[in-house]
Amino acid sequence: MATIKDIAREAGVSAATVSRVLNNDLSLAVSEETRSRVFAVAGQLGYKPSRVRQLKRETELGSKTISLLLWCTAEEERDDPYYGSIRRGVELRCEELGIRLGQTLRGRTAFAPLRAGDGLIVVGGGFHPGELEKLHSDRTTTVLVDQYTERPEYDSVRTHFRQAVDQALGHLLELGHRDIAFIGGGSEGERRRHHFARIMQSQGCYDPALIRTGSWTSADGYRMMSELLSGVRRPTACFAASDPLAVGALRALHDHGVEVPAGMAIIGFDDIEMAAYVQPPLTTVRAYPEQMGKAAVQLLAERFEGREAPSHTIIGTKLIVRETSGGTAK
Repeated sequence: MATIKDIAREAGVSAATVSRVLNNDLSLAVSEETRSRVFAVAGQLGYKPSRVRQLKRETELGSKTISLLLWCTAEEERDDPYYGSIRRGVELRCEELGIRLGQTLRGRTAFAPLRAGDGLIVVGGGFHPGELEKLHSDRTTTVLVDQYTERPEYDSVRTHFRQAVDQALGHLLELGHRDIAFIGGGSEGERRRHHFARIMQSQGCYDPALIRTGSWTSADGYRMMSELLSGVRRPTACFAASDPLAVGALRALHDHGVEVPAGMAIIGFDDIEMAAYVQPPLTTVRAYPEQMGKAAVQLLAERFEGREAPSHTIIGTKLIVRETSGGTAK
């Protein structure tokens, strides 16, 4: 069985150097050429090959830097924890894998081109492929997260929005609601609105007059619900495409003297921490944004290790029944 001294002799370095390289001591002042030679000799001599491969992988990933590009502004991230949770997932998985997290950029501000060879994670809609390639020309090491438009040539991570809307509307329809409103963001291609229209049309009860879109803030949730309440046809239920929108809608219902869920049932999306503590507690569809961020880093790690085919990850959702819908959990 090969020893550290055998590896040192063949690699032309000291035994202490071999030991520190194989134990991934990044404080060791040694060239990448020497590190690679030590790993190669260790592999040739059969020195604990599984551990060597693991350490080699850790060393290679530790040399990589991932940059993060967010479509939302800092204020939007503060108002809606969804994107902050994705960013936290990216940070946690980078730390777990030893990958360095470099620049965090926002799409509505000016930024310099990224260093060639870095991985790039793009979070949110609004980016054109041509714009992305100016930042990072290698599509194989660019991961799109929560994009409205599917781009099969890129790796991607998305929430299963069709499942989420199926769960929310299925619950309301089972409770007997037919006049169901939708409030959501006004982004072109927003999937929750698309799936809402599809399902309601299939049930023969879609009414475009009950659709409201705006920004993703609680203030706009309040505004959109107030508009619905003043309309000719008042809905009996509402699906809000985010929990902050639902929180604003709940306040509007309270201010207009509408009891929840007796006068209006409401379901949100995401299951932010506040959802369980509003009054009444909010029925919502739980998303897993932190898991999305971790999955994006994992896809890049696989690319760094040689995966060629594009990969697309879809993260599922779960209906969390509380009091605002008036139903009970199955």
